[in-house]
Amino acid sequence: MLASFLHAAVIAGTPLSFAILGEILTERAGKLNLGVEGMMLMGAVMGFKTALITSNPFLALCGAALAGAAGALIFAFLTVTLRSNQVVTGLTLTIFGTGFASFAGQGLAGFVVPEQVKAFFHPVPLPLLSRIPFLGDVLFNHSIFVYAGYLVVIAAFFYLYKTRFGLNLRAVGENTAAADAAGINITKYKFIHILAGGILAGLGGAFLSLVYVPTWQDNITTGRGWIAVALVIFCKWNPIRIFIGAFLFGGLDIIGFRLQGLNIHISQYFFDMLPYIVTVLILIMMSVKDSKESAPPAELGRPYFREDK
Repeated sequence: MLASFLHAAVIAGTPLSFAILGEILTERAGKLNLGVEGMMLMGAVMGFKTALITSNPFLALCGAALAGAAGALIFAFLTVTLRSNQVVTGLTLTIFGTGFASFAGQGLAGFVVPEQVKAFFHPVPLPLLSRIPFLGDVLFNHSIFVYAGYLVVIAAFFYLYKTRFGLNLRAVGENTAAADAAGINITKYKFIHILAGGILAGLGGAFLSLVYVPTWQDNITTGRGWIAVALVIFCKWNPIRIFIGAFLFGGLDIIGFRLQGLNIHISQYFFDMLPYIVTVLILIMMSVKDSKESAPPAELGRPYFREDK
């Protein structure tokens, strides 16, 4: 029973893990992108539409990634090149992405992902690992999409903390002027990591429309992009903590359905609110706890003007 619940929590948390990681990379570059929800919706609708047209899972993922990257490119151009306000730009991107998904998703309601795509994302037990008692079924009996989530999170951790490029990225987010003076191409680093964040958000949205549902419905993300932005703080901008945050909220997302199956009669509306209530509580706790470890990148949200330095 517990293993089954945790198994489902991992699945429900996978789209969050992609979105959280994308926002961590963006914020490590010193940019606060509140458009995660919009980029997830863009990725969800374009991934689903590409799957319907081509019946090819790889092209569907490419369509989702490109849609997320397109949204991120808009954000990067406005905030890095034109130095527009990051909060306003991110909110506008969410509004744009929501409208784009509604427009592009017209007429898609009721359609189901093609069987070829479903088969590709069907759960595949990993040899040996899936036989580990308890943990094997919880962690290693999933779709290849879930395994990809594991890999990108671990790879991002090593990238940020074990490579020169990751060190440069953290320098850009902590002290842009010093990084610029040291010869780091700050514009390139900001653009690349904002685009990477958009790609990951788009893939997170695609997981919902291609694997988790898998059919099209309007507003399919149901606020997961906003939760992802908040969970970046919970994860303390460290990718490895994503596993805790994403899977915890994945569990909160499905707990209502599980309790209903046990004939525990509590309003589903309460459980629908639960992830957002916990998000608010986490934000309060993290803001009260003042420590260097939980501090955001020093340049987060600040536009950089080289001529002022």
